[in-house]
Amino acid sequence: MNMMAQNVLAPVPPKTLAEVGISVVMLRDILLKTMFRTNMDTASGLARLLTLPLPLTQELIDLARTQRLLEATGTLHANSGGEMGYQLADAGKARALDALSQSEYYGAIPVPLDAYRDQIKRQSIRNIQLTRDQLTAAMGHLVLPPALLDNLGPAVSSGRSILMYGPPGNGKSSISNGIRDALGDKIYIPRAVEYAGQIITVYDPIVHSAATESVDDPTSLRKTGNRFDNRYVYCERPTVITGGELSLDMLDLTYNPTARTYTAPLQMKSSGGVFIVDDLGRQSEPPQKLVNRWIVPLEESRDILALQSGEKFEVPFDTLVIFSTNFHPNEIFDKAALRRIFFKIKIDGPSQQDFLKIFQLVARKRKMPLTEAALVHLLKVKYPTIDNVYANYQPIFLIDQMIAICDFEGIPYQMTPDLIDRAWANMFVAEGAIEH
Repeated sequence: MNMMAQNVLAPVPPKTLAEVGISVVMLRDILLKTMFRTNMDTASGLARLLTLPLPLTQELIDLARTQRLLEATGTLHANSGGEMGYQLADAGKARALDALSQSEYYGAIPVPLDAYRDQIKRQSIRNIQLTRDQLTAAMGHLVLPPALLDNLGPAVSSGRSILMYGPPGNGKSSISNGIRDALGDKIYIPRAVEYAGQIITVYDPIVHSAATESVDDPTSLRKTGNRFDNRYVYCERPTVITGGELSLDMLDLTYNPTARTYTAPLQMKSSGGVFIVDDLGRQSEPPQKLVNRWIVPLEESRDILALQSGEKFEVPFDTLVIFSTNFHPNEIFDKAALRRIFFKIKIDGPSQQDFLKIFQLVARKRKMPLTEAALVHLLKVKYPTIDNVYANYQPIFLIDQMIAICDFEGIPYQMTPDLIDRAWANMFVAEGAIEH
């Protein structure tokens, strides 16, 4: 499954302060704020918090000492390999408080926006080439018509936008998740990005699942050197799933007025991965308006974000966007919007043959014996009442209902016309007015 993890070039750890790409004043201030907020007082501990190589952290400490902002405590830490301890001088505390009043951000040193752009290019979702086997393996638990994979494969491999539409309950969400699983490799996500002196946090443990981190062991005699720039976290390709709660402001930078820092919007957090807009048409914003917001990013692979000051800047847009809706596209989009969405794939209910296949699979999994009388009753008596419209969710629903009834009645799992009737009654509520 691991197609191209080896091909994603890792960001190289900086060898000099200049290579960090952030102004020395900002670096020094983040060091002072980190010491003030965490009480960390050794170079190796600070290197770990700042996610910088140890020699560069030591250089920063020495610089702050020459400016009389830090002083050595004169104590050697026995548990840190006899390391020197440091503390903030009075001038250092004053500087740290001043810096904190401008921005509460401390800890991991951010990555400059240009370096972030380069890394996104190196690990672009558009570099992925999926084979039919990989997609089939990721979708193995779903019974899908072969023609569906014919359409899905090229759509995913192109890294372009996809619109899946069709009646509810046929696995559009499961297919979206299967696409995510098929990607299978790992990329590097920056903890934070810096632009024009402003810091935007990107890494989000809710969205990004960290694979491994490389940290120098300060106590080892031989320095192995970090395998990659530790300002990034090595992660699975991210997936952001939003539904009816999605609103346009979630696609903008979020400014925290207390901390005076920004948080990256959802589509930036999903860079290099998948952004799923489930249930399009259920949001408070009309679908046309939501899609209009994506037009420039989808066409030009760049997004435009704005700072509090109103200043706009560009970030890379490198996301496979999957829209999923129960409405017909012509009902919710104009032709211009539809033209912008590269692939449109109809996800229909199963044929009677596929429905029976799913029914048998679920029954076997749930240890529910099948009987001919019950199946004939289901197909010849029940389904004609809804014009023989089958949906992928129905087998699980009906079988789980029958299991619940058997458990309650204290009888062995069985399938009878009577149990089918009882399960069916829960799947479709009978029409009729309610007296108030």
